[in-house]
Amino acid sequence: MGASQRPTIKTVAARAGVGRTTVSRVINGSPLVSDKVRAAVESAIAELNYVPNSVARGLVTSRTNSIALVIPESESRLGSEPYFFAVIRGVSTGLADTKTQLQLVLVRDQGELDQLTESVAARQVDGVLLVSVHENDPIPGILEELGLPTVLAGRRSADEPLSHAHSDNLGGATEAVRHLVARGRRRITTITGPLDMEVGRSRLQGWRDALREAGRPDDEELVAHGDFTEDGGQRAMGELLDRVPDLDAVFVASDVMAAGALVELRARHRRVPDDVAVVGFDDSIIARHTNPSLTSVRQPTEDIGSTIARLLLDEIADPEAPHQHVVLPTELIVRDSS
Repeated sequence: MGASQRPTIKTVAARAGVGRTTVSRVINGSPLVSDKVRAAVESAIAELNYVPNSVARGLVTSRTNSIALVIPESESRLGSEPYFFAVIRGVSTGLADTKTQLQLVLVRDQGELDQLTESVAARQVDGVLLVSVHENDPIPGILEELGLPTVLAGRRSADEPLSHAHSDNLGGATEAVRHLVARGRRRITTITGPLDMEVGRSRLQGWRDALREAGRPDDEELVAHGDFTEDGGQRAMGELLDRVPDLDAVFVASDVMAAGALVELRARHRRVPDDVAVVGFDDSIIARHTNPSLTSVRQPTEDIGSTIARLLLDEIADPEAPHQHVVLPTELIVRDSS
């Protein structure tokens, strides 16, 4: 193998037929690994001539008393999305009684990703909180490989191995659409979030589950794909109106997109809720200030922030502890739009 392809924990894990965490445990001399597995990992290390990075071994005992909150999004998305500020407030609350400093890190391009990797490898922080997780985001894998305590707000998929906390996106979306069914709406459409995010897929699945339960269609023509931006919500609403002119309800996977949908409905002279009922998701400050006020699924966003902070502090204190997965409840808040 050339220098550019030197073996990593991932390569060793693949060769030994185990997970990266198990390789980490063997390197750290953890008692949680069976003799048979330890022998397989040690044999793979020898075959691949893998030299464990002292950083990856997690043997560095000096603490920086600071953690990074990493958001892989643009400033414009950060500025227009109340969710991020609520999470940051929650994280700050979760750290309030500790001496831990919080570093906010935006990762918008490869250069900033390299910078993050270097600072993590140099152990300039004790752990990382990652917000806004996309399915193929390389950051969780990099952090895992470097052996740094990492906790996610959200998850990459239903079998996310890293510690994480998220809202009951599936249950919240199901409740929102049941509400529209109960209001007698017949053609219930949806605007999804990005489907490379588990949150987007779960909210879409909740829409499907509620419609199927009510014996209603969930055809693809009733689905428009959004991107969690106001412009994306307006564009997707326009697509739905063109494709399904008789629609009388829309479940929108975020309040920001719902605000865009309301703009489009107004431009098309559709009255809300008389002609079209609208339900959002988040119950952010936006929901109380739209015209009409927005029915929305309340998710405990600040609690997500304080929960991930607590999980990370637990993991920094005991890196060998099992990873924790926390689901927080949602609640439908009914207002004028439905």
